[in-house]
Amino acid sequence: MSAGSLPEPPAPPPEPADFEAFWRATREDLSKPPLSWRVRRRYDDDRLGRRVEELTFDSATGERAFAWLTYPRGAEVSRGMVVSHGYQGRPDGPDEYAPAPEAAKIFPCAPGLPRSLSPTIPAVTGEHVLHGIESRETYVHRFCAADIWRSASVLLERFPGIERLDYNGGSFGGGIGALALPWDDRFHRAHFYLPSFGHHPLRLRVPCTGSGEAVRRRVARQPEVRDVLAYFDAATAATRIRIPVFVSVARRDPAVPPVGQFAIYHALAGPKRLWMLSAGHMPYPTEAAELAARDRELAAFFV
Repeated sequence: MSAGSLPEPPAPPPEPADFEAFWRATREDLSKPPLSWRVRRRYDDDRLGRRVEELTFDSATGERAFAWLTYPRGAEVSRGMVVSHGYQGRPDGPDEYAPAPEAAKIFPCAPGLPRSLSPTIPAVTGEHVLHGIESRETYVHRFCAADIWRSASVLLERFPGIERLDYNGGSFGGGIGALALPWDDRFHRAHFYLPSFGHHPLRLRVPCTGSGEAVRRRVARQPEVRDVLAYFDAATAATRIRIPVFVSVARRDPAVPPVGQFAIYHALAGPKRLWMLSAGHMPYPTEAAELAARDRELAAFFV
């Protein structure tokens, strides 16, 4: 369903004085070439109706990251899209649905998660979200955001004719996208679906079934972790996003507290579109119909 009555916008989360300087330095430090990407396999996927390439590239962690790249068969490519994923990872292949069918799309697997498995970063969600959280320099989400920039560079190197680059990410990928996009002016439009990591001071008050619960429990034991989380707040980052963004949020969501999803939407500094779903991260009777209606609007947004 489209936007009806909205919750009152919360006061923005407290922002570190050097928030922007930290992220600009991160962009400079962790997006430097070479990427050393390599295609491992090519094939046609009849389910997708697209050509698929499986590739690896140098992750910001210094390890190898995995991605699928898909593109229309027999067509000249002038558009591109980075498509991120939820915290379950992307173990089985590229998403069946993503907007802009004419675009070449890269589906990167975040550091430490399935297909980009790491000997140092745990793949279990509740452990991954805490990895390196003692310091802003070592926190895993810093490297996850940087791999969005790096995967975009791989896509643009693979298809140098791309004139427009967009972003699509849900849950984990929505929040990581919000952290990454302010510092990369190559992106034209974006969609955040049930975005996570928004307004930590509010979301940490809400028990949940997602990765936020592990963070909430860690903060209860180690309150000083809040100082690190302030640098990885998707709502703070959203205040720097000025490109058009379509945000799909849920009225109810056991995994990603809706208060954080709405906080990201309200914080966006540029043109924005809100689409409200009855629920997220859970089945419900009207789910298919609501997503179909949303996807029609999303297709028009990405034209």
